[in-house]
Amino acid sequence: MLLVLAMALVTVIVTALFMLLIRHRLGAQVTEDLSQDLTHSVITFQNLQAERLAALERENALLAELPTLKALMTSGDDLTIQDGATEFWQLSGNDLFALANPSGRIVAVYSKNAPPDATLHTALQSLVSSPDKQYLIDGSLLYACSLRPLYFGGDDDGTLLGYVISGISIGRTVRQISEPTGVEATFLSGGHIVASTLTPANQAGLASHPSISSSPSTVTLGGTRFLSATEDLSTSATSPLELVVLKSFAPAERRIARIDHMVLSTGLLALLSGTVLMITLSRLLTRPLEELSDSVKAFGMGDSNFRIPRHGTQEVLQLSAAFDRMRDEIQQANRARLESERLATIGRMASSVSHDLRHYLAAVYANSEFLASDRLSLEERAEIFADIRTAVLGTTDMIESLLVFSRTGASVRRTPELLSTLLDRALALVRSHPDSHGVKLITSLGEPTQTAAFVDGKQIERAIYNLLLNACQAAHTAETGTVPSVTVTLEAQPEHMIVNIIDNGPGVPENIRKSLFDPFVSEGKQKGTGLGLTLAHRIAVEHGGEVILLSSCPGETIFQMRVKRGLRTDEATSTSDVERQDRVIAHEKVWT
Repeated sequence: MLLVLAMALVTVIVTALFMLLIRHRLGAQVTEDLSQDLTHSVITFQNLQAERLAALERENALLAELPTLKALMTSGDDLTIQDGATEFWQLSGNDLFALANPSGRIVAVYSKNAPPDATLHTALQSLVSSPDKQYLIDGSLLYACSLRPLYFGGDDDGTLLGYVISGISIGRTVRQISEPTGVEATFLSGGHIVASTLTPANQAGLASHPSISSSPSTVTLGGTRFLSATEDLSTSATSPLELVVLKSFAPAERRIARIDHMVLSTGLLALLSGTVLMITLSRLLTRPLEELSDSVKAFGMGDSNFRIPRHGTQEVLQLSAAFDRMRDEIQQANRARLESERLATIGRMASSVSHDLRHYLAAVYANSEFLASDRLSLEERAEIFADIRTAVLGTTDMIESLLVFSRTGASVRRTPELLSTLLDRALALVRSHPDSHGVKLITSLGEPTQTAAFVDGKQIERAIYNLLLNACQAAHTAETGTVPSVTVTLEAQPEHMIVNIIDNGPGVPENIRKSLFDPFVSEGKQKGTGLGLTLAHRIAVEHGGEVILLSSCPGETIFQMRVKRGLRTDEATSTSDVERQDRVIAHEKVWT
């Protein structure tokens, strides 16, 4: 035992030292890589901004050469210039557009982001007085701007008519910095953020953070560590301006954590391997006991043929004999229990089949007697024959549903169907069932052509039938004086069809809600074996959905069946394969 403990201690110490060394080396490498990324981001911003400003200068120069704009500025009337400037602003397509008279006074200004105010006028006035400025700050907005004089005649000897100012929001530039490099970029002016890719919470943390060094340094925002650097842009802006770029340590820390886990797993594996080896060597003298222990464990795992040791001390032999007898007794008891459960299951299945068959055969028998009468008209005979056909088909579907209970989804045969039609068929079957007599059936099926789905029609119809019959049976047990009612709604979604079945019964007992969809759960019912909900749920699962108990309380119980529509894009907008069927469906109809 001391040898095992010493080996474990050495393994733990070596593993811990190895992890510390790896973390130190990786941490230094991560900091260096992030610093390079920040430098690259600043260079990227400078290049992008140079390209955007050059393009803006060219656009502004073209505007300044327009004769119509020069003619507008010669009017000298502020209202005339303001009315005419709208056309040129729309022509430029820029976020900011302004015109100033020869003295530098702003005459007209337009902005896409916010209505012009005194702050914007002041900033534009500062830009006109300092033509070398490239950035204009308007409260919480930041623009890259171009200032171009308007001359009547040549630029050298012409008459100055005024100035045209065009600006674009810097918000797009911030995103262009962030996307290719994976860094967060923020523009700060006087401690206030004017553009940023950070989350609002991190923006507030950055605004309240002390000054960030121009060299890479570490800051913590919202519990996340960032490496940050700044670039001072105040010399080219109308107000103090800084570009702050940050890159999160989180991805690198996750990679380091994964490496730590690998190292730790390797150390644990070495520790376990060495421990097993040392324990094996230390227990050579106790092998018979170990074999007996293994026999007990194997029997607990279900292996009843594992060899029981027949050697060792007298005590071990006595234990082995006692365990052998106990194992035989347990096996005999298990065989008797399994046989009893098998017979009980067969009995419950037979009861379920006989119950449904009696209902369908009774319908066939009764309607056959009516057909024997010669006083029926052809229309009445056709109606009775349809009822017989429905009962025969219901018998077939019942048998197929029982097969679903014992098979996987391989037997599902999907075809284009309208779920509104399947629901109508299920309602027709339920209405002919004695358990629905006196129950008020209320339906809301929506537009039939919007209920197309690629499903196994027979199985879906059977599932809906089971849910409806279950609701009718529950509604019959409602409080005295309450009219039993069941409401059915059909909702079409792009990917799924949803059927809600609501009854006003007393609700599902709390003690069976967790096992509600297990076979043969039917507490509180005088008949039925509890396969209905089980089959409905299994059919829904095989169609990519489920059946759930949405809510249940006295007076309102809601079951919801969701199935995947399984339509391609072209099928979702056309149901011509199934629209050939004759349907008469009311959007809101009440059956009693």
